[in-house]
Amino acid sequence: MTRQSAGAYRFVIMNTITRAHLAEAIYTQVGLSRNESADLLEAVLEHLGAALEGGESVKISGFGTFSVRQKGRRVGRNPKTGQEVPILPRRVLVFRPSNGLKDLVNGRVPGDRQGDGAEEAGADD
Repeated sequence: MTRQSAGAYRFVIMNTITRAHLAEAIYTQVGLSRNESADLLEAVLEHLGAALEGGESVKISGFGTFSVRQKGRRVGRNPKTGQEVPILPRRVLVFRPSNGLKDLVNGRVPGDRQGDGAEEAGADD
């Protein structure tokens, strides 16, 4: 997504946004060379990955928060046999989108929380 003017967004429909797409967007919108754009993107992604690997949360304002959670050991079941199988403790990556991103995904204007059901709960007048 790219900003056009005064908060309006233009969406490009594609199945998956890749590193190459992001580097190209940096190249066209920021004005760095293609190599510099790719290097900048790689540096940012490496920094984010290193922070998450170290257990830090990464908050990108207006987009969301990436964090790592520790899941404890538990017992699962093999669905075919019903046999209990231990599931070992592990760390999982979690993404919590910002309200603005949720609004965009749901076709609402970011920041306009009307129509989310909260205000309409008692409005039967």
